Amino acid sequence: MPRRTGEAGAAAPTAGRDGRRGTSTAPDGGRDGDATGPGTRTRYPRFRLGDSRSADAAPPPSPSARFPDAAPTVGRDAPRGGGAAQAPSRRPGAPAQTPTETTARLRPIPAAPEAETAAGTDVPAPRAAVPPSGPAAPRTPDPALSWSAPHDPRPLVSFGEPEGYDGLARPRPLGGRPRPQAVAAAVCLVLGVGLLTGAVTGSWLAGDSGDDGARSAYTEAGDLWHSVPVDQLFPPTLLGKGAGPGGADRTWTRVAVAPDGDCAVAFDRLLAKALDPVGCSRLLRATYTDATQSYVTTVGLLFTKADAAAMTALADRFEKQGLGRREDLMPLPYAAKDTVAAGFGAPQRASWTVSVLTDAPVVVYAVSGWADGRTVDEPEPAEEAVESGAASAPAQAGLGHEAKGLADRVERALRKNIGTPTEHPS
Repeated sequence: MPRRTGEAGAAAPTAGRDGRRGTSTAPDGGRDGDATGPGTRTRYPRFRLGDSRSADAAPPPSPSARFPDAAPTVGRDAPRGGGAAQAPSRRPGAPAQTPTETTARLRPIPAAPEAETAAGTDVPAPRAAVPPSGPAAPRTPDPALSWSAPHDPRPLVSFGEPEGYDGLARPRPLGGRPRPQAVAAAVCLVLGVGLLTGAVTGSWLAGDSGDDGARSAYTEAGDLWHSVPVDQLFPPTLLGKGAGPGGADRTWTRVAVAPDGDCAVAFDRLLAKALDPVGCSRLLRATYTDATQSYVTTVGLLFTKADAAAMTALADRFEKQGLGRREDLMPLPYAAKDTVAAGFGAPQRASWTVSVLTDAPVVVYAVSGWADGRTVDEPEPAEEAVESGAASAPAQAGLGHEAKGLADRVERALRKNIGTPTEHPS
């Protein structure tokens, strides 16, 4: 008859305290007795959770079981004689360990492992990539990397936008401009274009350029003899502040105005020959006397027919050759009847001046003398008579100041009518 499991004679394997497999010898009626009688069944130990009286409870694992990587080398659990490690004995009276307290076969996990380095170098070894949590998104091929995509052999290079600085030393892009400044620049540009356009249009409508304007002023000055009243060319009273000797003030009163005419009776033959290159369009003359009626002076305006170039050439000739200082080129006076200048003739001429203008077709001259009709043996040019230290009779009497002062004031009145400043103020 075959033997059943658990009958007598069959040793049931059981676990001993040392953890090794063995045979149970416990009898049928006891926990730890040997099963020797016939018909006895193998008794297994009963484990009750939390029963401290169970002597067959599994002991705690040895350190070598908890950390199986290395066997202990020192202590009571170290193997003796080269054998396997022995399980530590339990302290008498200590409660048996429950299954919930065992930590068998667990490996510790370091909280922060140090960076590993490659063998033989100080360079940290690359860490393994941590796969992202969750399902991975499907990856699609980049069309730009396709073999059929167009390929440009030149590298694509982009440059950064340069920076500048504004009025407060703050960096700003060079290409950009703050909106208020841009608006102001646009307004200035529009205004400038408008002004230039207006100037060009006005000049075109007037039909005159810059040179035409100067030519028009020159031509206008040549027509003043019949377009301006005589009182504006020869004012009835002229004030000469500082025009007398030593800076004394002078006042002149007009006593006569000669009828306008030609130049035949106004100049000597030599002076008329010297003025012949510019021609004679009209001659205007007037005679003045001082506040004491001691001196008389004739002022003349010769309007020529010459252009600006001819007037400039004549002025250079008078300056270089000294024609204005030659006694034989002295102008003639205008002696008006029934005036203090009635006896003012050629022998009474004492001082004179001749000025050839270049910005107008006019020659301005003046000649002075005594009102009592005395003759002068040695007349003197006004430029020399007004100099300091001049000892001639005309210079001592101030006749040089009379001729120069009146010629300057009449020239100023002429320029006032053509809108140009006086050349030689006294």
